[in-house]
Order: sequence, then structure tokens, then C-alpha cells
Amino acid sequence: MRVCLASTSPARLMLMRQAGIEPLLRSPGVDEEAVVAAVESSAGRTLAPDEHVLLLARRKAAAVVATLADSDPDFDGVVVGGDSMFEIDGQVLGKPLEPAVAVARWEQMRGRTGVLHSGHSVVRVSPGMPPREEHAVAAASVSFVADITDAEIAAYVATGEPLQVAGAFTVDSLGGPFIERVDGDPSTVVGMSLSTVRRLCAQLDIVWTDLWVAPTDPQSDRVSS
Repeated sequence: MRVCLASTSPARLMLMRQAGIEPLLRSPGVDEEAVVAAVESSAGRTLAPDEHVLLLARRKAAAVVATLADSDPDFDGVVVGGDSMFEIDGQVLGKPLEPAVAVARWEQMRGRTGVLHSGHSVVRVSPGMPPREEHAVAAASVSFVADITDAEIAAYVATGEPLQVAGAFTVDSLGGPFIERVDGDPSTVVGMSLSTVRRLCAQLDIVWTDLWVAPTDPQSDRVSS
């Protein structure tokens, strides 16, 4: 069964590959700020973090499902959409984008604990059948070391790694040593809760192991003498 990841995130791609899945990648092309602004305007309130990430995860998956209908009408499998945001002290921290913003966030986060919210949407797509979707939000708390120095923060930000990730940190790369503890599914902090995706697949009658890519037979590349 095929898997399409409605994202171009290297972290989400890495997670799927580590879990034995080699997904097709599709950029959802969703204007995230416009989508959230429209929904908040209609609702007359600011969306809570769990609502925010679930809204965008579902919109991303739906956008890719729509494009597959034209570009790959024989697609038979699942489309997975996701979105993440970090919350600390009731403040939502998205991608910092600018070095000065990333530095300020790390100064705020050191020695503190925040929550990473991750929205998930899994859509079962079969030729000639209407799509079926299941969705959920996962959360994991992240505690940062208290003794990270200003020099370490500056050096980390200078690598550019934290600029394009929610909360300005990673747990699986250069930022890992500055994180003291993660409570919850660790993959949630990387970008997608694999246990949540597996559960949503099960609700769509999909056996997780059916999504694994068959291992390559090391004997297959040998030439008979």
C-alpha cells in the first residue's frame, strides 16, 4: 500500500523512513496564515494550539488528496498531513525565521518546560471510492536545560537549524543536547507522532506493517558465477 506525505519537511520524511516507510512527497501548497485567519475571523476568536495544528493538518492532507485525483488517479493508499506548534507560558511559538527571534526564544525557554502540539490527518484514498479521513492531535512536553549559556545559544542559532522549526529547536539533531526531558511520544517533537499515525491508520482498517517497504535482498545484487 502506498503512502503520500503531504509535506516537504525533512524531519517528517526522516521519521517515516526510520519507521520503514518510503513515502511519495507532495507539497500541499496551503497558505497557512490565510487559512487560520479566515477560520478565526469566522469563529470570532483565536484558535487554541490543538485546534490550530489540527486545522492545518487536515487542510494539507485534503489539498494533496485533491491534487492526487488529477495527477495520480490510480493512487491506492494513504495521505498523511501534519502540522506542529510549540507553546510555553500560554504563548505560541512558531518558526522564528530570524536569528534575533530565535535567540530571544532560547533565552525564554532555558530551564523551562513547554508543550509541542502536533496535528495529524490520515486519509484513505482508493480509486473509485470517496476518501475516508481520521484525525487527532498529539502533545509532548519538552524541558530545556537550565545551564545553556549565551554563547551556546548564539552558536546554535548561527547554524541556522532552529530558524525553520516550530519552537526554534530540534530534539533529533544539534538541539538535542540542550533538551533535558521529553514526556510523551518522542517522535511528536521531531514532527509527527508515529504512534498516533499508526492508530489513525488502524481506524481506517489499515495494518501498519502493510505500509513497510520490503527490505532489499542483499543476494539480489550478486551475479552468479
